[in-house]
Amino acid sequence: MELPSRTAIRDLAGELRLGIADGDLDFYHAAATGLLGSWAVVEELYDDVAPVAPTRDWAEPDGNPLGAWYVTTDLSSGGGGPLAGRRVAVKDNIAVAGVPMMNGSETVRGFVPSTDATVVTRLLDAGATIAGKAVCEDLCFSGASHTAKSGPVRNPWDLGRTTGGSSSGSAALVAAGEVDLALGGDQGGSIRIPAAFCGVVGHKPTFGLVPYTGAFPIEQSIDHLGPIAPTVADAAAMLTVLAGADGADPRQPAGLAGEDYVAGLDHLDRGLRIGVVTEGFGLANSDPGVDAVVRDAIERLTAAGHVAEEVAIPWHRHGAALWDVISVEGATWQMLQGNAYGLNWKGRYDPDQMAFYGERWRRDPAAFSETVKLVALGGTWSLRQGYGAAYGKARNLEHRLAAAYDTPLATYDVLVMPTLPIVASPIPAADASAEEVVTRALEMVANTAPFDVTGHPACSIPAGLSDGLPVGLMVVGRRHDDAGVLRAAHAFEQTLGTLTPPRPTTTHDKELTA
Repeated sequence: MELPSRTAIRDLAGELRLGIADGDLDFYHAAATGLLGSWAVVEELYDDVAPVAPTRDWAEPDGNPLGAWYVTTDLSSGGGGPLAGRRVAVKDNIAVAGVPMMNGSETVRGFVPSTDATVVTRLLDAGATIAGKAVCEDLCFSGASHTAKSGPVRNPWDLGRTTGGSSSGSAALVAAGEVDLALGGDQGGSIRIPAAFCGVVGHKPTFGLVPYTGAFPIEQSIDHLGPIAPTVADAAAMLTVLAGADGADPRQPAGLAGEDYVAGLDHLDRGLRIGVVTEGFGLANSDPGVDAVVRDAIERLTAAGHVAEEVAIPWHRHGAALWDVISVEGATWQMLQGNAYGLNWKGRYDPDQMAFYGERWRRDPAAFSETVKLVALGGTWSLRQGYGAAYGKARNLEHRLAAAYDTPLATYDVLVMPTLPIVASPIPAADASAEEVVTRALEMVANTAPFDVTGHPACSIPAGLSDGLPVGLMVVGRRHDDAGVLRAAHAFEQTLGTLTPPRPTTTHDKELTA
């Protein structure tokens, strides 16, 4: 780091309006340069232990009809394990050492991590093969699949429609059968949204159950990682490998342990009591066909021996507002001003990533997606007006929102509602207006986002089709009862079945290659 001159200290003091007298400038200059000498000591000490990226083979995707691959790999430990033989796609906000990470953004393009994320290490140790990095949305701030700077990710059910985001490539590759499993991330629904739109299973674990270490953060209080898979059993097998404390992520309580989520799937000795959340239906933008598919699915569950009762949770409709404040102010402070990781927490940082991204985004903020620009505008304005007080209020209201779900969950085994109010929408054209780009990116999060705030486990499973497109049913359970959520989702899957996308039509194929 270059040390400041006396003139630089004078100018900085003026910029910060510190009121330093001219006669004191020599002192402050000497004191500041002396203080900043510690930075050089830390640099020298860190250089002795800094990780070095391994040499790993990777390639540009050879044939990528869905636009879902960022790069492909063929990485494995060569050993056995519970996921031996399974090919896994890793969302491209998650570090695979020696393999490029873009996180959907020009501000990250060219960065190569030096260390595997904890979840990647656990997958490799379990015998899985990392098949590549799946495209994700620009800095993961979109619920649709059109903001990645590498291009849109297309839904296997209809190549003109969104896969959902931000784990867009992960869900598309699972739905298309190109991989067996995928890692996703979820801050506002980004595992469950693409799972629902693509007709697969997506499980957002209880907050902190899966270590986030080595994944590009948005806002540490809502960051989640979890599985996207063809079936609930596959998701459970993956979660069994991923869950548990790693000692490097302060989102996780010390001693947190996972369990064998597969072993308990069939241990259901009675019909489940299901709370059907009234406020999850009939949203301002709800597609009546989606609500009807989920209602019909619930009737099929009751016919199969489960008990379903309507339950009113008025606070559910407030959840999206709390999420807006937390995600926008929090992301502005951490992901933008704090260069992704922020400060003031005892987690494992990636200093190289912070420096790379921090310099790149400040060089050209216009490279941000329209959604990130909206976050920057709204978050900067609100922080300047309220100094973070709104964020504090939203965080302090979290317990009210959580209690609104915990109360019925004391009676019911799980809560259910539509994962999303709509089916997959058309991908905006390349020249679409900012209004269309942003609207399409955020129009679907009302039911998913509240559970990123409260941390309840939530799993999206296919409920059926509306107008030939998948509809998701979301199963929500008690915090730290991921086993119960997966057990319920598995039981429901036995009744509702799974979905397989049709082969894209010739028209769509021609459109894609045009």
